[in-house]
Amino acid sequence: MRIGFILIDGYALMSTSAAVEPLRAANLLAGRTLYDMRFLSVGETTARASAGALFETVPLAEAGTDFDVVFVVAGGNPFAVREPALDAYLKRLDARRVRLGGISGGAAILAVCGLMQGRRFTVHWEHIEPLREMSDRFLLERTLFVIDRDRLTCAGGVAPLDMMHALITADHGMDLARAVSDWFIHTRVRPSQDPQRAGLEEKYNVHHPSLLAAIELMNSHIADPLGLDHLAELSGLGLRQFQRLFKDRLGVTVMAFYRDLRLAKAEDLLRQSPLSILEVGLASGFPNPAHFARCYRARYGISPSDVRRPRDAEAPRRTR
Repeated sequence: MRIGFILIDGYALMSTSAAVEPLRAANLLAGRTLYDMRFLSVGETTARASAGALFETVPLAEAGTDFDVVFVVAGGNPFAVREPALDAYLKRLDARRVRLGGISGGAAILAVCGLMQGRRFTVHWEHIEPLREMSDRFLLERTLFVIDRDRLTCAGGVAPLDMMHALITADHGMDLARAVSDWFIHTRVRPSQDPQRAGLEEKYNVHHPSLLAAIELMNSHIADPLGLDHLAELSGLGLRQFQRLFKDRLGVTVMAFYRDLRLAKAEDLLRQSPLSILEVGLASGFPNPAHFARCYRARYGISPSDVRRPRDAEAPRRTR
């Protein structure tokens, strides 16, 4: 996987190393190059961190677009970044369906550039309120990291360690991800939703590491659901063992649990976001509107349009 890191001058070394080092360790422990990393900058051949250290970089004009994922890493005040070349490059990547990510203030740059529409995302807490003031359509979450289809964002600091654990788990399974975490003495990998709700162990009263890994994979793949076989494989269990263990410990089948997670996210978006019902379905992993409506009604006893109707009826009065 080719991964680019666009380093905006003033980026934090902590956030950058927390993103880069797990991928380097994955290559080392796997004995082969799983992640081919490139460091980019807007117009220079170096990028300076807030602490003064330098990375050698490739200017965007020479970088090309042959990447699988490109992260924007920014510290300081990301709203002060005014780089037309950066905006144009990010939009080129998006047009070529390259996955985009933001670390610390990087997600704010993506949002201002218009590249987070209809996507859940997070950003360093310092930048949340300014983004809310810019638009009530930003689907901001006060969480460690969010992976929503082709967008990967995290709050900075040491949160990239947790996001990269989720990325490595999704790409290569729990065993390698756990080995990387052990390598860095990262003994408690935090779920994406920390610290906004109780930890997964407390919430579901589950302590089996493979089940916890599966639930975290579900939480980080709401809009692009993983299949049952893939969940079992990435959790390090055989399919039958995985299904039996999940049912015994949680009292429900794997895919029913997963569907309810996605529907809970849909309910939250319907009640609190300005997204259309179609957009809510897409953001919660239901691309077929009719299927979404059936599943939602079966779970909550009303249709998605019933949830929206009271608010929609008030809309004309609010715009006068």
